[in-house]
Amino acid sequence: MPLIDITNPAVIIFLIENYEKENRLRLNWIHKHRKQIEEAATLHREPKNYYETDVIAHNMIEGMATITRDHVVAGYNRRKVPLRDAPFIPGVKNLRRGHSIVDVGLGDVKDDPRLGRADTDLSTDPVMRPIEPEVTGIIYKPKPEFGRVQYLAKRSKIDPEKRYYFAETGNFEYGWRMKDTKMHQKPLYGRCWHLTRALRSRVGPQPDPPHYKSSDLPGPSSCAGI
Repeated sequence: MPLIDITNPAVIIFLIENYEKENRLRLNWIHKHRKQIEEAATLHREPKNYYETDVIAHNMIEGMATITRDHVVAGYNRRKVPLRDAPFIPGVKNLRRGHSIVDVGLGDVKDDPRLGRADTDLSTDPVMRPIEPEVTGIIYKPKPEFGRVQYLAKRSKIDPEKRYYFAETGNFEYGWRMKDTKMHQKPLYGRCWHLTRALRSRVGPQPDPPHYKSSDLPGPSSCAGI
């Protein structure tokens, strides 16, 4: 596109008319938005682009009122008489109450006098239950019918829950006080002395049932009876 010849009188008139038209449009826009321009020029408008420092300053100014309020309340509270953390402070005599062996139902003072201690007594609870006098007397009798070995053998036949108040070892955890449950029953497949029971029976020993017989090995002899 060729350049405009600004020396041409017709072109000069055209440019002057367009310049005047542009000026009138600008003056009209300024007159229409005069209030907005004055507000933007004087900066008396609500800020929208906040910085982090502005937010921090706003929170600090809002919290200044609480400092005065807390200072007045603190001065009022300092003149009060301090209160205890609790109306009742338990002592040594209250530590064992409700947690002793007698309270939980695992022992009786009549059977074990060691359990009848005062509430202020800090000694530990007994580990083992009382031993029968006839069992204890085995240790002091002569060997080999009596003695330490026979005493331990006699004690091993007693259930652990009848010897101790609690499960002291890991072996006691399996089967500990299983008889206390209502679902306790005899084993369905317990061991049985077949030989002793057969010899002591009236008819004497009997052969095994047919279903106890072992199967015949495969071979030529399997068809010999046919």
